[in-house]
Amino acid sequence: MIKIVISNQRGGAAKTTTTLNLARYYADQGKRVLIIDTDPQGSITVVLGLSDTGKPLYKNPGKSLFNFLIHGHSLEDCIVSVHPLIDLLPSNRQTVEAEQMLLAQIARELTFVNVLPKVDAAYDVVLFDVAPSISLLQTCAVLYTQQILVPVSMDPLSIAGLVASVETARMLSQYFSRPIKTVAILPVIIDKRLGVTKRVMDDLETISAETGVPLLPGIPTDSTVTKASGESFLADFDPTCRAMLAYIEAFDALGKLLNIEVPVPVSLS
Repeated sequence: MIKIVISNQRGGAAKTTTTLNLARYYADQGKRVLIIDTDPQGSITVVLGLSDTGKPLYKNPGKSLFNFLIHGHSLEDCIVSVHPLIDLLPSNRQTVEAEQMLLAQIARELTFVNVLPKVDAAYDVVLFDVAPSISLLQTCAVLYTQQILVPVSMDPLSIAGLVASVETARMLSQYFSRPIKTVAILPVIIDKRLGVTKRVMDDLETISAETGVPLLPGIPTDSTVTKASGESFLADFDPTCRAMLAYIEAFDALGKLLNIEVPVPVSLS
């Protein structure tokens, strides 16, 4: 089973876009995919154009991650079918309240480890889209998946977010004695016309060499991604656009990496 958290501790790193395209990549291979959104902003719902809960894709309007974790509702009652092979456990502002309530529980960091195995059999892939900050729910997600994919946009703040994500994986691995890996770095929103792009790519190559975290083929900037937002999956909107073809190449490379042992990242301090 494939389980991955898509994380960068800074915003604007195309985490949601990457999560959706990775989900669709696996669905197109015939795999059943569950996306779990732990970001209170509910970006996946917005990007897919599902923010209107009256749309027919919502089987149970109003139910979300909060209902699943706090009220104990079944996953089937809380998910949204966004594709024949992709289900979404959506997030909303109540996710903040859910996190606050979980803080009072014993072994709170193992929340997903404890509740998700009951539904694992229904899916081949589980992907987490997380908030751009270190939170309890992100910790829970990382401990469950034990794998992190870090998209990095072409700016220094995104590099800092990468470093924070790698360090988070290392510290959680040590503290909880679980083999947590940053499986790959994915450069995104690449515009080779800009001078900052070369500087960031040079930094990524250095970080990859120092930590042993592989660097995937990058995703070029593409206005089609913005045009597709709020409408559908990029693969449906324009399956031959530059970004979509680049994502497929990157995910092919990721698939090969997931079949080999990736070393636990070393400290960047």
